[in-house]
Amino acid sequence: MKKQIAAVLTTALISTCAFAQQNEGFKFNTVKTIKTTPVRNQFRSSTCWCFSTLSFFEAELLRMGKGEYDFSEAFVVHKTMEDRADKAVRTHGDVSFSPGGSAYDVLFCLQNYGIVPQDAMPAMGTLSGDSLPNNSEMDKVAGGIVSAIAKSDASKISPNWKKSIKAVYDAYLGVCPEKFTYKGKEYTPKSFAQSLGLNFNDYVSITSYTHHPFYQKFIIEVQDNWRWDAPYNVPMDEMMRIIDNAVDKGYPIAWGADVSEQGFNRKGIGVFPDVKDASTIGTDQARWTGMSTNEKKEYLTSKPLPEITPTQEMRQQAYDNWETTDDHGMLIYGLAKDQNGKLYYMVQNSWGTDNPYKGTWYISKAFAAYKTMDFLVHKDAIPADIAKKLGIK
Repeated sequence: MKKQIAAVLTTALISTCAFAQQNEGFKFNTVKTIKTTPVRNQFRSSTCWCFSTLSFFEAELLRMGKGEYDFSEAFVVHKTMEDRADKAVRTHGDVSFSPGGSAYDVLFCLQNYGIVPQDAMPAMGTLSGDSLPNNSEMDKVAGGIVSAIAKSDASKISPNWKKSIKAVYDAYLGVCPEKFTYKGKEYTPKSFAQSLGLNFNDYVSITSYTHHPFYQKFIIEVQDNWRWDAPYNVPMDEMMRIIDNAVDKGYPIAWGADVSEQGFNRKGIGVFPDVKDASTIGTDQARWTGMSTNEKKEYLTSKPLPEITPTQEMRQQAYDNWETTDDHGMLIYGLAKDQNGKLYYMVQNSWGTDNPYKGTWYISKAFAAYKTMDFLVHKDAIPADIAKKLGIK
């Protein structure tokens, strides 16, 4: 009997062309996917912003039919952290110096410094004897230099400290090449970026908060937005329309979000469960009150549960009281349904493939509406009426 049932289920799945995955109480059927390059592993590098956004541009090149690329994270981190050190010193340490960042950091690097393929520089971690990226020691060494200069009581500083910072990143990440050969042709980082055929001015950042006017740009006030990028500000509903339209039209999204919530776990689930709804806890109410924080998180992400419907006011309150922070960068690349028909975004994470979905996270629309900080997307993915309000052509 079990074999017969299995055969029937297999036939049903094949006949509907649905790809189902299961994680305890969740079952997902893929609705739409956008082609991406393989899942990477940032390991102990705190550079999700780099991994996710390079994956975004690699997916963009696939979307445009330009072939598959694998870009060097080490190059982007090297150039970005040199710039961040410079700004930290210029502001006497009032701009934070840490390995975190944003999607705009990668876009800025592509526009101003270019890019190199993965094999043009050592993979992050390898120069320290690690098989995966581990920037812990490098960050401490560089941080010590920057702190010593930025917080110095000297009346004048020499430019020599910049050589020290560059030497740190050269030692741990490798020297950024001035020239390299790729598929038999010689390039500089800038000429290689130009050869990709991407118009970097076509990429825009989107956010949604009420402490600044809608349909204008504003600088998001978070520490890792140290380049002071100014995304377009739109109402929450329109932010979600942009995400939905992008996925529907086949555009990937470099997504910045807060993943410190109870509804986001390490197994591939991101949801916004309504713990005040009696049906969420159900018959487990007595046991719920005695659970630890981790046990509650495990329960809330173990199966589909009623979710809170986010509002613009909830988004703003969570941002204002520091609940929503710019924790993590990932890549939205598809759409799926659970067994109840609820829609989820398929998100490629840079935490490797050691989770039930081999590097994919399923993020509910409620979670995305509540916890999206900002995202980077091609301007053509924006619905025409919203683009008109923003003055984007």
